[in-house]
Amino acid sequence: DNPIIPASGTFGFGHEFADYYDVNCLGSISLKGTTKEGQYGNDLPRIAECPVGMLNAIGLQNPGVHAVINEELPKLAKVYSKKVIANVGGHRKDEYVYTCAQFNGVEQVFAVELNVSCPNVSSGGMTFGIDIAVLSDLIKAVKKECTKPLIVKLSPNVTDIVSFARAAEDSGADGLTLINTLMGMRLDLKTGKPILANIRGGYSGAGIFPVAIRMVYDCANAVKIPIIGCGGVTCADNVREMLLAGAKAVQIGTENLINPYACRDIINALNNA
Repeated sequence: DNPIIPASGTFGFGHEFADYYDVNCLGSISLKGTTKEGQYGNDLPRIAECPVGMLNAIGLQNPGVHAVINEELPKLAKVYSKKVIANVGGHRKDEYVYTCAQFNGVEQVFAVELNVSCPNVSSGGMTFGIDIAVLSDLIKAVKKECTKPLIVKLSPNVTDIVSFARAAEDSGADGLTLINTLMGMRLDLKTGKPILANIRGGYSGAGIFPVAIRMVYDCANAVKIPIIGCGGVTCADNVREMLLAGAKAVQIGTENLINPYACRDIINALNNA
C-alpha cells in the first residue's frame, strides 16, 4: 500500500522497531539476512564511519532459518499485520536452495530476496553476484525449489550491472533489488592498519545514492521485471527520484541506523506532499 521498505540488515527482524512507532505504516519489511545455520558473523571491529556514510562488515549474523521462522516471525506477527520479504544469504548453492525453500509454507512471507551481493562473507555472498554464469546457475537452482516470487539483490561491484540484470531476468528472477553496498575500506592513522577486522567492508549511506540511481535507471530500461531501488536514500525526495528512475518500490537502509524514525518520517512526507 506504499513503496517504503526497510532494507535487510538495517531493521533487524522488524519487531525491534515497534518500540519506536507503529511499523504497520511500512509497505513491507525486508528481514535481516538469513542463512541455513545460525552464524555469529565477522570479528570485531566491523563498523567504520565514513564521509556521508559508513562501512560495515557484519558478515550475515543471524540465528538461522528455523529460528527465524519459529521465533522471529511470530514476534513480528504480534506487531505487524502485513506480509514481509525474507532475505536469504549463503556460502554454497545448496545452502541458498535449502534456505529459500524453507519459506515456501510460511504465509507471512510473500517473497524471497536472494542476497548474492554481500561483500562481507569469506565465501559465497558476492561471489555469486559477480560471475554471470554462477549467478544464473544459482537462480535456476533456487527457482526449482522456491515457490515464492524471487527478488535478486544485485551487486554494484561489477563492470556492467545491466548484463547481470538481464541474466537474472533470463534465469527466472521475478524482480531485482538495486543496489547493495560498494566495496571500501578505512585505515587507522595511528596504527596504519585497516579499521575493520575483515579489512574490507560494504560502503553504504547517502554517498552511494547517485550510483544507485544510475544503476536503477540503466536496469529499468533493460529489463521488464520490477525493480526495488536501494542505496543512499535519506528523504522523500530521494524516494521520488528512485521512482522516476524506474523503481517500483524503495528500500531505506543506513538512514534507519542514523534515525530509527526514518521510514515513518519519509512515508509521512510522501503522504503530505
